[in-house]
Amino acid sequence: MEKVGAFNMNISIDEKAVRWFTDEFQNNHVRMFPQYDGFGEKNKGFSLAFSAEAPTNIGFLKEINGIRLYVEGNDVWFFEDTETWLSYNDEINEIQISFK
Repeated sequence: MEKVGAFNMNISIDEKAVRWFTDEFQNNHVRMFPQYDGFGEKNKGFSLAFSAEAPTNIGFLKEINGIRLYVEGNDVWFFEDTETWLSYNDEINEIQISFK
């Protein structure tokens, strides 16, 4: 299930990443949002962050195996015209994020 406003974005996630989210977030809602940190592959000064919280104003929603990954309406600018790939990296035991 995906809800997309008047913008172009795609979020893909592999099976290992879904399991990681299930293990790390004991909640079925995972918010994806830009976090200011001085680094960033897509938007200079921002990186992608995650938190377990219920949505208030969904701009994008993708549900996979009971995990609801969502972006709040005021954060969609970070994902516009972008393909976001979430995969699990076995070498570092973490989520790896790629933007195209």
